[in-house]
Amino acid sequence: MDYTIRVAQREDMKQVLHLIQELATFEKEDDAVEVSVQNLEEDGFGKQKLFHCFVAEKNDNIVGMALVYPRYSTWKGPVIHLEDLIVTKEMRGSGLGTALLNEVVKYGDALGVKRISWEVIDWNEPAIGFYESKGANVMRDWDVVQLDEAGMKEYLSALA
Repeated sequence: MDYTIRVAQREDMKQVLHLIQELATFEKEDDAVEVSVQNLEEDGFGKQKLFHCFVAEKNDNIVGMALVYPRYSTWKGPVIHLEDLIVTKEMRGSGLGTALLNEVVKYGDALGVKRISWEVIDWNEPAIGFYESKGANVMRDWDVVQLDEAGMKEYLSALA
């Protein structure tokens, strides 16, 4: 193993943002990333910690990350959501994705959560295969529903 998995630090957020932007490009959403390094630093390391992040480091560079946050299931109880598991293109196939997922599962188990959930884009068959090989249930009959900031404002204006 030529990388180290560790809990992210505030000073890692610039490189974490670079990985997030790399993922957005891969998913053909280059302009979708609105979060800044400052947002990541405040949200992950400020007064109210909104997420927990693991990074994979090789030669002082962040080459992978997994970011999770708490949720609550009305059916199961406490769960965590894996927002993103990102491995640089150069490191794919090295076992790094498995190592990061291992840390997320160990973290969830230590918290006593009942489930870890996440989404995967439907055309990313390598990722789907990877998750299924780890025992994850890819629920292809469920659709992700989102109401973005503009949608929320429109929704609220219709209430007036």
